[in-house]
Amino acid sequence: MPTLADLVRSHTDLSAEDVAWLQLLQADWQIIADLSFADLVLWLPDRAGAGFWAAGQMRPTTGPTAYVDDVVGTFVPAGRRPLLDAAYAEGRLVREGDPEWRDDVPVRVETIPVRRAGRVIAVVARNTNLLGVRTPSRLELSYLQTAADLTQMIAHGRFPAPGQRSDHADSPRVGDGFLRVDALGRVAYASPNALSVYRRLGLSGDLAGLSLADLTRELVPPRRRPDEETLSAVLGGRAHRDTEIGTDTVSLIVRSIPLRPQGTRIGALVLVRDVTDLRRRDRELVTKDATIREIHHRVKNNLQTVAALLRLQARRIDSEAAKMALEEAVRRVGSIAIVHETLSQAGEENVDFDEIADRLSSMVIEVSAVAGRVRVLRDGEFGALPSESATALAMVLTEVLQNAVEHGYEVDRDAEPVVPEDLSRLGEADGDGGTIRLTVRRNDGRLRITVDDDGRGLPEDFDLDGSTNLGLSIVRTLVESELGGRLELGAVPGACGTRAAVDVPLV
Repeated sequence: MPTLADLVRSHTDLSAEDVAWLQLLQADWQIIADLSFADLVLWLPDRAGAGFWAAGQMRPTTGPTAYVDDVVGTFVPAGRRPLLDAAYAEGRLVREGDPEWRDDVPVRVETIPVRRAGRVIAVVARNTNLLGVRTPSRLELSYLQTAADLTQMIAHGRFPAPGQRSDHADSPRVGDGFLRVDALGRVAYASPNALSVYRRLGLSGDLAGLSLADLTRELVPPRRRPDEETLSAVLGGRAHRDTEIGTDTVSLIVRSIPLRPQGTRIGALVLVRDVTDLRRRDRELVTKDATIREIHHRVKNNLQTVAALLRLQARRIDSEAAKMALEEAVRRVGSIAIVHETLSQAGEENVDFDEIADRLSSMVIEVSAVAGRVRVLRDGEFGALPSESATALAMVLTEVLQNAVEHGYEVDRDAEPVVPEDLSRLGEADGDGGTIRLTVRRNDGRLRITVDDDGRGLPEDFDLDGSTNLGLSIVRTLVESELGGRLELGAVPGACGTRAAVDVPLV
């Protein structure tokens, strides 16, 4: 289905400012559809004057639809829908004409010119399914009168209101609670749902005739309501804005749309919604997120304690082989701890793995026998990864980097360590320096990681399938079983050294 921007670009001469105006209109036209009990269709004039393109459609939630199928993207030639032609050419609301019949359903069609900066830029067709029309109640009459005021404002370029839109994703709708206030801010009509909302705040009587702003001040404590200017502007119906109010047990969102069908404000449409349950869920989610982060923090602390105990045990062992095994265990535990530390600081279960990869690279080099003589350079970005994948991938990366350091470079135990100021010595052909290149690519839903070292390379008789190296066994298990990927190990193409390649799907 084409978007508004697609249709404007392909078929009209509307400016960017015109498109922004139409987008503001569409942001609020669910309200008009619900008040009208009718479907709305936005029609754009073709640049060649050949007809109109349907660029938007909104069905009512308060009545039956007049359209079974979507019409966005369809074209109506000039002359086929006279009401569209008249509204666009004459710049007036057009209501005359007999009902149309669609799938044995009578539909009343009205057209509303959309005016901006003194010119008509589009037409909104209001389509009412007449089978859903019944004897109107006071609520329905109030809805229809308010809809008529808003359509007059559209035709005169007074609606939508320019400026920033509401940042409330749970902004109230007509069915949540509808009030109409007069020019002085007194309630002229309140729907049963709106009355129920205010009863939850503590109202005992009726709303009719009361000043909505004054009543709200009595029911809502000062600490739970906005500043006086915002309260008066929204509850008095003077500003196109919304705000949140409530008590210790009830939370409401209130939205106001001033009504100026002839230019002078005659009152306002005020919508209210009880969001108490939503706010309670929000608080529960915040508490849950904080609990999860605290768990990750405690896991990290516990892992660091385990690592410290292993280091202490390693110092008390005389066997070099046993000591090295414990040091490897410390490194593996540390790599998992880094993931949990990152998760304890993140606001969600996805983590920025680039930071983790850089910290793991530094950790592997710093604790190795070639510290200061080998560096790791990263090319590409891991991006955000789920925590389940991040933990396994951290282990894989640690083992691969450790193998590159441990088996790729000769270590002279008697050589003086290279201090950071001697980085110019890195890569020198002295048998002790070198560069490990970590390359990361994300393509077609997969993550490919290659680790190339410029060390002495693999033994001639090396066989990955037959290898008994514990680190490689861990890597293969994690890559193939945990991550569902592939591991390759071989020579760097066209150069000396070893390449380890890991290819895993991005979940």
